[in-house]
Amino acid sequence: MLVRVRSKDGNFRFDLQPSADISELVSKILETAPNADPSTLTMSNQPRGGEQNVSNIRGRTLQSLGLKHGDLIFVSYKEKSSSTPSTAEPSTSTAQPPATTTVAQGSRIWETVQEDPVDTYWRSKDGMIPRGRDATFCKHGAKGMCDYCMPLEPYDAAYHKAEAIKHLSYHAYLRKRTPKGNPTSASMALPPLNPLDYRVKVPCPSGGHLPWPAGICTGCQPSAITLQSQPFRMVDHLEIASMDIVDRFLQAWRKTGLQRFGWLIGRYEPYDKVPMGVKAVVEAIHEPPQQGELDGLTLGLPWEDEPRILDLAKSASPPLTIVGYIFTDLDPTPEDRTKNVYKRHANSFYLSSLEAIFAATLQRQHPTLSRSSPTGKFESRLVTAVLTATEDGQVDVAAYQVSEQACAMVEADMIEASVDPGIVRVKEEDRTQGSARYVPDVFFTYKNEYGLEVKKSAKPCFPVEYLLVNVTHGFPQSPSPSFRSTKFSIENRHGIEEQQVEQVMQTLRDLGALNMQPGSSNDLHKRVELAKWLSDWHLVAFLGTTQLFSAEDMKILVQVTSSPRLLEEPQSLDALFATEGWQTFMTIVRESAPSRPPQPTVTSGNDDIPQDVLDQIAAEEAASHPSGSGSSGLRICPHCTFENEHSGRDCEVCGLPL
Repeated sequence: MLVRVRSKDGNFRFDLQPSADISELVSKILETAPNADPSTLTMSNQPRGGEQNVSNIRGRTLQSLGLKHGDLIFVSYKEKSSSTPSTAEPSTSTAQPPATTTVAQGSRIWETVQEDPVDTYWRSKDGMIPRGRDATFCKHGAKGMCDYCMPLEPYDAAYHKAEAIKHLSYHAYLRKRTPKGNPTSASMALPPLNPLDYRVKVPCPSGGHLPWPAGICTGCQPSAITLQSQPFRMVDHLEIASMDIVDRFLQAWRKTGLQRFGWLIGRYEPYDKVPMGVKAVVEAIHEPPQQGELDGLTLGLPWEDEPRILDLAKSASPPLTIVGYIFTDLDPTPEDRTKNVYKRHANSFYLSSLEAIFAATLQRQHPTLSRSSPTGKFESRLVTAVLTATEDGQVDVAAYQVSEQACAMVEADMIEASVDPGIVRVKEEDRTQGSARYVPDVFFTYKNEYGLEVKKSAKPCFPVEYLLVNVTHGFPQSPSPSFRSTKFSIENRHGIEEQQVEQVMQTLRDLGALNMQPGSSNDLHKRVELAKWLSDWHLVAFLGTTQLFSAEDMKILVQVTSSPRLLEEPQSLDALFATEGWQTFMTIVRESAPSRPPQPTVTSGNDDIPQDVLDQIAAEEAASHPSGSGSSGLRICPHCTFENEHSGRDCEVCGLPL
């Protein structure tokens, strides 16, 4: 078949077999471009955009890539530097052609990505929206199907409008972007999602000028940006497993009035309220070191303890990770201190510009692994949650994400916060060497007072709402959190709560943990109580800092205490009891137990007390507790002063005559 190629060196035609490997076409292209660097060779089916490096399609035949007779391919590449050896002079007689070697060394990054289990789940489903038989329009039988009852695609616009669903879910959006047709075609083989990048390409793909900031052209400069509402969202719903989790987080603010910050520890699950939806389920809030203030807080980033907490969370059952963060913004009203100022609303702001930029920074640090992106990463599922006042002064959760455009603009250093929390400022262009910043034209659209859509320049500022994506939130009707207790002291609350080993050891003594042995079933009730107390995220995280448990023992500890069937099967604690770390801890608890005061010993006589004194005591006791006329009265023993309930000749304790 005939394949046409267009490059900056001209137009060429090559006659190849459909079963030919892509490396044959690459070799012929390199023959027409002796100065081309094979490692930079890219192909596309359009003049601009969609370029793919040949290393990403190595080993594929022309037919499997969807190429047909007469197809036109657009090729681009960079020229080799003067120090690069010529491809016509291989170093050894057995060397392969450069193009073949380059293709063999390439890799399809997205195919090696290990996605989250929720992504694996949705990729195994078709996501179609089922519809019942329409009694008015359907004229077929019960097993038939027509246009009025056939399932809808998960991205169907009419369905989303009818159900008031503002954003497509990530997988519905992905299904919409994936080309339909032959699964072996080139368009189906390549990832459909390309991450946004507003930075200048350095070096320039054309290679015709000095790199930025010394030079710039249409080939390396980013295009103009039009801000718009993001049509999809990576997370559709934020679910907090229990109200106690939020209540414990709020206790610090209630005691001090200072704002607090915490990382949301949880997992991602399918969400059935949205087609192919994803929800973030929060099982705990971990509070890093911070300095709270009345109107804000100071937080240290990067978070030094994050690797340990992530490793600990991964060992839970099921595995957990960081799904977002939460902070308070509460200000009691002067008139009624039990209510808070309503400050985040449509006429004010939902997230301030500073908070939006902070969210974009964190989302860039926590990307989502995706097989649908050529980089293996796409966007982020990190959720921003705010505990703020409602219109009636009560406290509620508000959840958001920032858009892909927001993350790309922060990455390109294009925007900054302003004094007005609802306004984002666009930075000025800077051509200083080392800190160069290129800012393309930025626009946003809005409807004027006549209902017409108007485009306006976003320089020098624009509303922060253009960067936000709403996320719904809620609590389960039947809570079943992975961690059953929230009673243990929370980390990094100095002056409010303190985590101490002595506190843990005393509770273990009170619960009878010292007497529990693996395999024993006589203490079932006590085991359940111990299991409830141990199933506390903050307790487990604290025990990991005591150096008493090895890394393997900590994995067993968090896996056992987060098991869904822990309370139904308390014998699962045997796996924890058998660890070396637990046995060492129990030894320390036993040896550090406080000594009990000596108990008085009852003897058969009172040799240290004179007999006349004992008789006097007995007489006084007898006078104060006179015996009845019957045989059921109380009698005081003159030797040990014990009250005998039944009349008898001898004392029931010391055995001496009464």
